[in-house]
Amino acid sequence: MNESAGSESIGHESIRVVIADDERLVRMGLRVVIDAEPDLTVVGEASDGAEVVPLVRELRPDVVLMDVRMPGINGIRATEQLVGGMAEPPRILVVTTFEHDDHVYDALRAGAAGFLLKRARAEEMVQAVRLVARGDSLLFPAAVRELALRHGADGRRKAAAVDRGPIGRLTEREGQVLRLMATGLNNGEIARQLVVSQETVKTHVGGVLAKLGARDRTQAVIAAYESGFVLPG
Repeated sequence: MNESAGSESIGHESIRVVIADDERLVRMGLRVVIDAEPDLTVVGEASDGAEVVPLVRELRPDVVLMDVRMPGINGIRATEQLVGGMAEPPRILVVTTFEHDDHVYDALRAGAAGFLLKRARAEEMVQAVRLVARGDSLLFPAAVRELALRHGADGRRKAAAVDRGPIGRLTEREGQVLRLMATGLNNGEIARQLVVSQETVKTHVGGVLAKLGARDRTQAVIAAYESGFVLPG
């Protein structure tokens, strides 16, 4: 089932959101929270991954709230199809019950910008949507560290080979920035930590993403853990 709102009802500045979840009550709850905000608008709903891909192609939302466990095509595969099949894919925010779900990690690796717990407060949900809509990543460092530890091989063994991979091409400062990104710091916090300007940090973050071939900060942080450059724990 999919439901869409007419584009004529959407303000020019609204962040357009599609909700994909197989539970109708969850979709209803998310819609109520999002539509209550003047700068956010739900433009469509999908009850499984097979529906969300064509719906997103039609409606071109800014953000998709994606459940990972859905019938048909799950949220991981739907994320892969959107990120890999669209020139300008939406930002994807995984909505999950458990932060340590292996499916969450797979969705992040597939290109999701972050994840949000279904039990999150309304203000946390709307702030998360705004955050990813403007191009930032939503990281929960402790959860990502634990997931990386479970999915990665022995980090210390892999760390010895870091200089042979893309991370080995990072400058010393870019490496520092990546390590701070892995703790969940934003550009302003990293700038204060390194005593440099935010513009300088933004330049270094861009260099990190380019050298790692990462779409966003989430992908870069996962690469840092999986390579052993940053050790979980």
